[in-house]
Amino acid sequence: MSGAETLNPQSVTPQRRTPHDLNPQDRALPGWLRVVAPIAVGVIGLALWVLYVDVLGAAPRMLPSPAAIGAALLEHSDIIREDMATTAFNAFVGLLAGSIFGIVLAGFAASMKAFDGMVAPLVSAIAVVPIVALTPILNTMFGASSQFGRQAVAALAAFIPVFITALRGLRQTRPVHRDVLRASAATRAQTFRLLTFPTALPYIMTGIRIAASAAVIAALVAEYFGGPSDGIGTSIATYAKSGRAALAWAYVFGGILIGLVFFLVTSLLERLATRRSPV
Repeated sequence: MSGAETLNPQSVTPQRRTPHDLNPQDRALPGWLRVVAPIAVGVIGLALWVLYVDVLGAAPRMLPSPAAIGAALLEHSDIIREDMATTAFNAFVGLLAGSIFGIVLAGFAASMKAFDGMVAPLVSAIAVVPIVALTPILNTMFGASSQFGRQAVAALAAFIPVFITALRGLRQTRPVHRDVLRASAATRAQTFRLLTFPTALPYIMTGIRIAASAAVIAALVAEYFGGPSDGIGTSIATYAKSGRAALAWAYVFGGILIGLVFFLVTSLLERLATRRSPV
């Protein structure tokens, strides 16, 4: 009997895996659960908030009821929208500038080892600088009436994650793919356009998604520590110090809305980039 005939058929026949055999981390959640779960968490949190503030009456003075916050939000919706627009614009400018700067520097670092060695310590130094320490300096440097200091803080916050993820993505191309393009007499520009950038695009979009939240937070912190009198951060500080807790929390809700919009938009862009990425 030959060696091939002595093989166990089960050793060469692939076994069909049932859903119970899959790793729990590999099972995708149903679409409806992804929507219902966060809504349920929000409803439970709101119910606990109402119980703590309105029913038990154990909350501190600066934690008003959700009804009072909603009333303040409706009453002052015009000025809240104006300040939200200011903060959103500062965060968007910072995100755009930081992303462009991070992608460009990552491109140079990926193509030139000497440049990578020079820029790596600089990026590490920027990453550990506290925003609260840098914000007053930039606001004073560019003047109390200028939004540029706030936008610069948001740009620095967005630069770090975009640079790191873009640099990693630009280094993900496989040698066999580069060899094929080199054998086809492709130029460096064509290789970058057809292979390097499409491969790095999902990584870049992931960095931009992370940077979007960082830019919003940085813009809010920058507004809190000085500069012009408009913006969500400035209003939160002003009304919290004056004891108008409901209005201060209404502005907090406005800042949350800005962060959610930035996160949802960049997440959608990331999903589109991932679907079109090369295999």
